[in-house]
Amino acid sequence: MTDVVRVTQVSGTAVPIRGNDIDTDRIIPARYLKEPTFARMGKYPFFDERFDSEGKQKPHPFNDAKYKGASILFVNKNFGCGSSREHAPQALYRFGIHAIVGESFAAIFAGNCTIMGVPAVTVSHEEVELMMKTADQSPQTQFVVDIDKKTITFGEHRISIDLPKTYRSALTSGSWDSTSLLRANLDRVKKTAAKLPYITGFAG
Repeated sequence: MTDVVRVTQVSGTAVPIRGNDIDTDRIIPARYLKEPTFARMGKYPFFDERFDSEGKQKPHPFNDAKYKGASILFVNKNFGCGSSREHAPQALYRFGIHAIVGESFAAIFAGNCTIMGVPAVTVSHEEVELMMKTADQSPQTQFVVDIDKKTITFGEHRISIDLPKTYRSALTSGSWDSTSLLRANLDRVKKTAAKLPYITGFAG
């Protein structure tokens, strides 16, 4: 039996990306949607902002050595707007981002994050600014995003976070991970499939 994966807490250092209305075209340029799988998506987040036409690095937080290994991303308003492409959260996740904290998110982007087990949680503008400033000045600061307690803590700070109740339940119960959930209940899946008239030749 495969255990479901419950996402109750994400901890680590953080990287800030400033700016409102950062859309999915900026997060992952359209030409990389042709990849047959998501396996190499971690190479492409913010690619056109990180590299010039000759492939040389440009100044960008994702290129900054002081943020290397960051697992939490801080953003501003309406992050992930634009198209509904799942490639955007896939690129961020495969780059190493396991939680995103911002002022607000495009609804489809936040939903795509959740079905990947990546919490997308909201705080106020002032709180985002405080955390971005902290990450800027002390990049080794450890942040703890607690989905169960609905808080983010760092140093002496404790900030309340918000996310839809359905997303919080999916993450903390493990129901976000549909594949593991099906594997964990394989016997029930087989019994149900065997009863369906439109499935023939099922090897129960």
